[in-house]
Amino acid sequence: MKDNKEEEMVNHPSHYNSGKIEVISAIEDWDMGFCLGNAIKYIARAGKKNKSSKKEDLEKAIWYLQRELNRI
Repeated sequence: MKDNKEEEMVNHPSHYNSGKIEVISAIEDWDMGFCLGNAIKYIARAGKKNKSSKKEDLEKAIWYLQRELNRI
């Protein structure tokens, strides 16, 4: 059985929350699709999961944006 902290990390990790809005809720509400949704996810969490990975998170967001541009 999972404890509360472990459950939080699975269902509502803090690095996926920006202010009062959980990123997945915005992505679903805005019907963004996979690539745009992932770009938003990486932008919103940039540097929050691991402060040293901010640049990497933003590069991943750019990768997903470029993939979406290539698709359309």
